Amino acid sequence: MDRHDPVKLGAERASLVDAVLERFFSLSKKRAAPLGDHYVHLWGLLERNTQGGKRFRPRMVMSAYAGFGGDDMDAAAYVGASFELLHTALIVHDDVIDRDFVRRGIPNISGAYRDHAVDRGASVEIAEHRGVSAAVIAGDLALFNAYRLIDRSGVGSPVRERLLDVLDEAMFASAAGELIDVDFSIAPCLPLVDDIITMERLKTAVYSFETPLQAGAILAGAPETAVTTLGEFGREIGIAYQIIDDVLGVFGEEEATGKTTIGDLREGKRTVMIAFACSTPACARLRDLIGKSDLTGEEAMEARLLLIECGAKAFAEDLARGYAHRALARLAEPCIPAALRDELHPIAETVLKRVR
Repeated sequence: MDRHDPVKLGAERASLVDAVLERFFSLSKKRAAPLGDHYVHLWGLLERNTQGGKRFRPRMVMSAYAGFGGDDMDAAAYVGASFELLHTALIVHDDVIDRDFVRRGIPNISGAYRDHAVDRGASVEIAEHRGVSAAVIAGDLALFNAYRLIDRSGVGSPVRERLLDVLDEAMFASAAGELIDVDFSIAPCLPLVDDIITMERLKTAVYSFETPLQAGAILAGAPETAVTTLGEFGREIGIAYQIIDDVLGVFGEEEATGKTTIGDLREGKRTVMIAFACSTPACARLRDLIGKSDLTGEEAMEARLLLIECGAKAFAEDLARGYAHRALARLAEPCIPAALRDELHPIAETVLKRVR
């Protein structure tokens, strides 16, 4: 494996993770075949949900593992694939919670089963229920098997037990964050900035940054101080990433982000920007716009202008910048190997570039 070309290195590591997932789904579909074509079809849709991603979480695992001298990349690929399968489970269930039937411009699992039911003459209500039911089942399968992939990594105890604990922490925290997010949607008062940050850290940063980095370090036998420091880096950079993602969800270029910039406004998504804006005089007008399901393009432009004028956009960007700088400071700790520091540094730099 070429350790000098970061692009080639990333592609080689991703290919190892892809191979693990391909084997897993191939075996799962063969196992499902005696139970009927409908079950094989569900597994096929679940497999499709794991394809086309950036393999970001496996990248965190394998970067930390290699950075601390690990050389069994096949084992690391299994651990990385477990986090990718966890990610798949969470987004499948998140779409159910959000009642979304499309992801990345195509029907998700809920949407595919809903559309099939409609084609067969079912009412929209019944078809949607069938769709979300299938998605819950698929998400459950992905969630359970994320743990099984750790078991299949070939790693012995007690390291395997620690990896399972880390994966459990990722799931446990994400569930807490998701519940907070659900509660926000019906809360009589808008949440405070600190409450939003807590939710986003639990829901996304823990399983996307903190725990994958820690898992890679644990697998490589890194010192406890390094495992802790990597988790702190992951926490800071994960929060920064999510804050900026929310900014780009309103102000980004749709061609670059791959999603509409009006969806979050129509949904009334609780973000740092919105929480800050609602502490300013702009709140009165924004309350009429944010969460309006039929928000027009003109009204969206008005909302964006209000978010700029009241300082909400600048506040969110400054906050993300602060978290990114704190993340870089954690990387400077002497317990972090120089090679790993060089690999992770660009992640923080990417956040900073997005807010310049």
